[in-house]
Amino acid sequence: MARFEEFKGRALHFLFFLLFIWFINFSVRIMFSPILPLLEDEFMVNHTRASAIFTFMSAGYGTSVLLAGLFSGRIGYKKAIVICLGSLCFLNFLLPFVRNFSLLYLFALVLGFSHGLYVPSVMPLITEYYTEKNWGKAIAIHDTGASTAIFLTPLVALGLLQFFPWRGIFVVYGSIFAICLVVFILTATEVKMVNPTRAVFRDIVAIRSLWFMIILWIFGAGSNIGIYAITPLYLTKELGLSIDYANAILSISRLASIGVAVVCGFLVDRFSLKRMMFFMLLITGVFTVLMGLSPVKYTGTLLFFQAFFVTGFFPVGLVGIARTFSREMRGLATGMILAASFFTGGGVVPWLLGVSGDLYSFRLGIVILGVLTVLTSSLVFRLKGIK
Repeated sequence: MARFEEFKGRALHFLFFLLFIWFINFSVRIMFSPILPLLEDEFMVNHTRASAIFTFMSAGYGTSVLLAGLFSGRIGYKKAIVICLGSLCFLNFLLPFVRNFSLLYLFALVLGFSHGLYVPSVMPLITEYYTEKNWGKAIAIHDTGASTAIFLTPLVALGLLQFFPWRGIFVVYGSIFAICLVVFILTATEVKMVNPTRAVFRDIVAIRSLWFMIILWIFGAGSNIGIYAITPLYLTKELGLSIDYANAILSISRLASIGVAVVCGFLVDRFSLKRMMFFMLLITGVFTVLMGLSPVKYTGTLLFFQAFFVTGFFPVGLVGIARTFSREMRGLATGMILAASFFTGGGVVPWLLGVSGDLYSFRLGIVILGVLTVLTSSLVFRLKGIK
């Protein structure tokens, strides 16, 4: 296929469409966070059971990104994304009929699985569509879909809750996925890889940088999605704030993160990739510790700066994955790293924070997470193949 040589016109239009798909994809995954206090009250469950939704979702996500990394190159990255969008559309229309809390675990598992098909498929698609000199910019701009979703989703929830019960939110998302599915089918070109999967898998698992990258991404995801997932519960149930005020704080704390993701994507082509990854993760850990130790009145400010730095880690980390692994390995490597990191960081971490909230306090779990993130940041300098 012909690559976009210039970063303008159709190249930008297609990239912004992929950005929107990533935004709506990521938004529906984290929508349970701002509505979690409502679910606790309606179904009368504790913090541990409520936060376990993210564990099931991340289990589905982890399984999916791994399988997508293994097989989406063979069936075609476009087909994999079509399956992703179609499944999410179907699930969002079904979810409003759930009346048993345990069934939400099943839906979360399947929703996470469908969501996980996207990134391991779109990353090779982007690196095929755009020349290597534009990878940093293209990946960073695309990744703002996640940071934008993290910022806007609490506001979207608040807005939609003025007109619908929480179940109606998912009908709106299902309709948007249906539109995206049709447009993507009409505009995207298929990309396939034909290399034997087993040989590539054996080569990848022998690369030590893969395992270091997984650990770094676990704590990046835990400090980002893990903290984000339990913040409304932490602010409403432990600190006594209203759900509207808690979601407003959560949203505002993510405002600057949209810009920092883009800036990091442009800077990564000019400065040391390793140093940027180290700096982002180290400062994230420091602010996470401070969140757990400081008085309530500083929580919003610290959450803002914590989100600012952790968001910058992901576009830089994705560029690191793209540069560390060859074209044939890239989709599978992305899948393996995201599978391990987001299952643990995005699923196990919020569950453990929920357990901490039930047994002692959310604060204790947040401090422990921050300390471990600081200690882990030094592993960046063990990565090979990037500077």
